[in-house]
Amino acid sequence: MAALGIIRRIRGGLCQQRHYGGFSLASLPETHKMLQKTCRDFAEGELKPIAAKLDREHLFPEEQIKKLGQLGLMGINVSEEYGGPALDSLALSIAVEEIARGCGGTGTIVSVHNTLYANVLDQLGTKEQKDKFLVGFADGTHVGCFGISEPGAGSDVGAMLTTAKLDGDEWVLNGTKAWVTSAYEAKAAVVFATIDKSKKHRGITAFLIPIPTPGFSLGKKEDKMGIRASSTCNLILEDVKVPREHVLGEVGGGFKLAMSMLDGARIGISSQALGIAQAALDCAVDYASKRIAFGGPIIKLQSVQQRLADMALRLEAARLLTWRAAVIRDTGERSTKYSSMAKLASSEAATFVAHNCVQILGGMGYVTDMPAERHYRDARITEIYAGVTDVQKLVIAENVANEYGISTR
Repeated sequence: MAALGIIRRIRGGLCQQRHYGGFSLASLPETHKMLQKTCRDFAEGELKPIAAKLDREHLFPEEQIKKLGQLGLMGINVSEEYGGPALDSLALSIAVEEIARGCGGTGTIVSVHNTLYANVLDQLGTKEQKDKFLVGFADGTHVGCFGISEPGAGSDVGAMLTTAKLDGDEWVLNGTKAWVTSAYEAKAAVVFATIDKSKKHRGITAFLIPIPTPGFSLGKKEDKMGIRASSTCNLILEDVKVPREHVLGEVGGGFKLAMSMLDGARIGISSQALGIAQAALDCAVDYASKRIAFGGPIIKLQSVQQRLADMALRLEAARLLTWRAAVIRDTGERSTKYSSMAKLASSEAATFVAHNCVQILGGMGYVTDMPAERHYRDARITEIYAGVTDVQKLVIAENVANEYGISTR
């Protein structure tokens, strides 16, 4: 495919552009602009025309995911040895934004698979683990999923109840994981369990589980408010046996691993939110330029212009924060504060822009004939998963206090 050749040229260009001299991206480098255009063209041609149908019928975009894999976009940061183009975090952000602009649910699938499955395998998996759990997952053949939240342990990861008990050369897992994206389509899962509840965070360990496997089952698909192209359900573990060699990272090191993964996931979610917000702004401007009232298109009305100005301002500010977080993550510096800032700003921008889009469209914003109400529903989740808005504020405040030598604990 011609687009795959473009992705390879981008990879070559990025080898020369890893260092940005601090964050001074007044505009994207040419390599990233090429990627942006490739993803935008795909979203316009392959996703936008079917986004309403995917949402209405809760359909997983299987064909489109395979095509995205062929483009290298299901393993954006994955090394070439395992089927990825080995692009940087800024490339991941740009790609997810453009895909989410075409379809919010598909953006979720791509973001979660990249940040919470493929990337962690590529970075932390052993060769044997990569051969088993990463081959075929970066080219769109398979997708993976990630289970850490539980019905009684969401933001409070230390309250995790899923257990792992060592029995000879196998760990035996029991428990339930909640809010798992793409589990119905996944061929493998990263699942977190505690080896000792008394150790709290220090007992949490990550395990790799192929799907299907004995004792591993799925709950019902959740009937969600938005992002309906992606499936969401519980994972149910009943005496699931996992070989010792399928522990990801170190035994007891799962909490630190999860927090690092969530830093990357929050950049992915920020990018989803940007795409949804951009789609809502596009919709609002298009409608306002065509809707005639009071003798002309309503985009000439000062009240509409003020809304558009506020929408565009929040979107651009959030985009810059997201790009900054992505670039910092690639320097090796801890990106927790910046990832949380990006996630907070982008998710709030998405809900704000989508809300105002509906207001500009008026009654037409409330019916499914127009995409405004879908953008509104899709935007709402971005303030919830991978840490609700309130948690992001706590994370940011703790990091700011630490910079001043002050502990908040």
